[in-house]
Amino acid sequence: MLRIPANSQLSPLEISPTRESLTENTIDLPAEIIEDSSVLKRWLNNIPNILYDIYTDPSFRTRVGIGYVEFPSTRHDGGINIEVDDIFIGKTGLTISGDYQSSFGRRDTVGANLQYYVLPLGNYFNIAPVVGYRSIHTRNYSENGINIGGKLVFSLSRNGASDVSLSHSFISPGKDNEIGITTFHFGYAIIKNIRLATKIEKQNSQVKKDSMISIIFEWMP
Repeated sequence: MLRIPANSQLSPLEISPTRESLTENTIDLPAEIIEDSSVLKRWLNNIPNILYDIYTDPSFRTRVGIGYVEFPSTRHDGGINIEVDDIFIGKTGLTISGDYQSSFGRRDTVGANLQYYVLPLGNYFNIAPVVGYRSIHTRNYSENGINIGGKLVFSLSRNGASDVSLSHSFISPGKDNEIGITTFHFGYAIIKNIRLATKIEKQNSQVKKDSMISIIFEWMP
């Protein structure tokens, strides 16, 4: 009798159920549904750290855009707009953005910024201080220098399907030739990784008040 347990002990493979049997015992769903659901398969494979995902999985995405730009304050000159928004640095809230607008000689603007989103990236609302460099050249004036400001982002849908942002910054703040820039940006996905966006920008300087309107096709890698 004492030797029976030793002879009847199960091997580790017999004690540990297979993934298929675990799935059958824990979730009463057809195998087809589980196979078609990336979320269910992820949870069955390894329970995710939800709090970590909230802090590191952004509700908005990196975007690369090209489109048409018009400057109503400069005789409605038209041109091209190229921009890259929110290239994430690792799993942090630090991102890089850059843009270039040109009406082919009459007006040129180029800049690059660093943003640091202070709230968890998974939030539908976020705020970021902005610091970078910007150069503006027009027929009336030219200015370049440090660009400092802030940015608000409101994600209407996760994974970049739609969002609204508002930013305000100053080129060469505190100087006589300081320029204030207010930018409104709205984007909406028309297919999975392509968005149609509108960008409106107002510039205030002691020389002149300028404006810019752009229609952009954005690709989300």
